[in-house]
Amino acid sequence: MRQLAHLKEEVAGWMVLEKEIRDALELAGMPELASEVEAEAARLEAELGKREFQLSLGGPYDARNAILAIHAGAGGTESQDWAQMLLSMYLRWAERRHFQAQILDTSPGEEAGIKSAAVEVKGDYAYGYLRSERGVHRLVRLSPFNADHLRHTSFALVEVLPEAESDVEVNIGPDDLRIDTFRSSGAGGQNVQKVSSAVRITHLPTGLVISCQNERSQHQNKETALRILMARLIEMEVKKREEEVARLKGEHVSAGWGNQIRSYVLHPYRMVKDHRTDHETSNALGVLEGDLDGFMEAYLRSALGRASV
Repeated sequence: MRQLAHLKEEVAGWMVLEKEIRDALELAGMPELASEVEAEAARLEAELGKREFQLSLGGPYDARNAILAIHAGAGGTESQDWAQMLLSMYLRWAERRHFQAQILDTSPGEEAGIKSAAVEVKGDYAYGYLRSERGVHRLVRLSPFNADHLRHTSFALVEVLPEAESDVEVNIGPDDLRIDTFRSSGAGGQNVQKVSSAVRITHLPTGLVISCQNERSQHQNKETALRILMARLIEMEVKKREEEVARLKGEHVSAGWGNQIRSYVLHPYRMVKDHRTDHETSNALGVLEGDLDGFMEAYLRSALGRASV
């Protein structure tokens, strides 16, 4: 019913736009209304561009919430600090779009930053926008952790998963899970240290292991771990379907890790460039503050263009 209501709303929007264009064409023949017609034409053009862009968010899971996972690459403290910077960037992006973002789990680095993090992002088409961020992100800067402040390159991997809904497409049997509890290792007071509130869930058929220790209760950690597990199982199913389509087309499906999608250069100049679309900006600090819409829209438009070929 939600899908039907969404489709009806989308079709109604196109029908309203069509009527407005017909009305504007009728007025175009009246010279005394030239200025009004010109203003209306500009508005309709902008609305058409907006609706055409919405076509790029027509994937089967695009309208859903998303789970964003960030993993520091090789390089120790440098990469862990870069992963922390990426986490802050996406949290600020979500705030700009008035999305809700909740950190589900984090693994702190030894000296600074994070080894990994998982964030739930709730909002209209959250997954549709964030799927453009999947891949390896590269940072070039003067190292703040080196006494000589030498230039350093760091890498981090971003994964994006569609959040599972109640009508989830994957089934988990009663014997498919092994659930273990243990004491949390992070800060959180006596309750965290004395009670086995952390949860580790192993999906036996696939070998997927999900751990969560951020919440204070075992029940909350179990629910969070199950949500992440369901999202990962959906992502695996999506990849299987994509690989089958690619096989039928004769295309090669490459692995995500090692495929650098975007570079963030802070020294010797400032530039952020997406290597898939060539979209770039010199406002690197603005991007790190969450100004990502230009990169996301460029990717989605290019992906829509490839799909139509």
